[in-house]
Amino acid sequence: MVDSKQQWKAWLYLSPAIVLLLIFTVWPIINTVRLAFLEGYNALEATWGATYNVGIGNFIEVLNYKDFLTCLKNTVLLTFLTVPLSTLLALLIAVALNSIKPLQKFLQTIFFLPYVTNSIAIGMVFAAMFNIIGLRPSGDVADSWGIINNIIMFFGGDPVNWINAQSSYAANMAVMTVYIVWNALPFKILILLGGLQSINKQYYDAARVDGTPRRRVFTRITVPLLSPMLAYVVITGFIGGFKEYSSIVGIFGEKMGPVGDPYSLNTMVGYIYEELPEMNYGVASAAALILFVIILIVTIINGWVSKKRVHF
Repeated sequence: MVDSKQQWKAWLYLSPAIVLLLIFTVWPIINTVRLAFLEGYNALEATWGATYNVGIGNFIEVLNYKDFLTCLKNTVLLTFLTVPLSTLLALLIAVALNSIKPLQKFLQTIFFLPYVTNSIAIGMVFAAMFNIIGLRPSGDVADSWGIINNIIMFFGGDPVNWINAQSSYAANMAVMTVYIVWNALPFKILILLGGLQSINKQYYDAARVDGTPRRRVFTRITVPLLSPMLAYVVITGFIGGFKEYSSIVGIFGEKMGPVGDPYSLNTMVGYIYEELPEMNYGVASAAALILFVIILIVTIINGWVSKKRVHF
């Protein structure tokens, strides 16, 4: 504890961080709430002295947006597809890495590389892998089917129009799911691997003496003792999933969809970014608050479930 007579020194040391938090975190949050309730607020008009009524008009405009349900559906679908799948894969990979001694550090580095790589650049690589060059209008002939389709055709399958014009919504979502899961794995593997390495080895020694099968060791020892880290990666995964945006831009570009079907994969964050260039900060703030409420509800539910399932 800091002596009460010396607390001014602690506040002095903390003051730069506190000032930065107030300017770049607290004030933007307060301003977002304020703008959300100024009906029809436009930053350009406001600079010329325009005044606005306080109300819920911005929220009504967001809910009446013709593609609002599409944005919400894409956001929810991507989140609930990718979070459980990426968490399960990360758990299995972390367990495998924890049991491998040779080249363990090297493999950890390889798996962690996507986390330190720009998501837009990764998206462009995935777009090139799934892209079809020179696809004919009939859809059955192309100059190049792309890497993924070449692999499928090598094993006797038929090529799939993943992200090009006239591609199906299911194919688009499949590509996005693969990319988001792959991009989310490094952070989750890192957290779960750290948790695995902190588990007391005596539990595993006792199970080995009793001749417990590996599957039962995994379900009865590893998962329960790892449940706090699993709860953490699930909650943060849902929060990140509802803010999905850059991955779609990386693969489909700023139109958020394949050629001929723009914005078919738009998300809530994508809709917010659409309003910003038009200076419709009130509508964008209202959409941000709606997204915040959705994330808050999902986080509360996750926290409630965690209290019943997590073993500390």
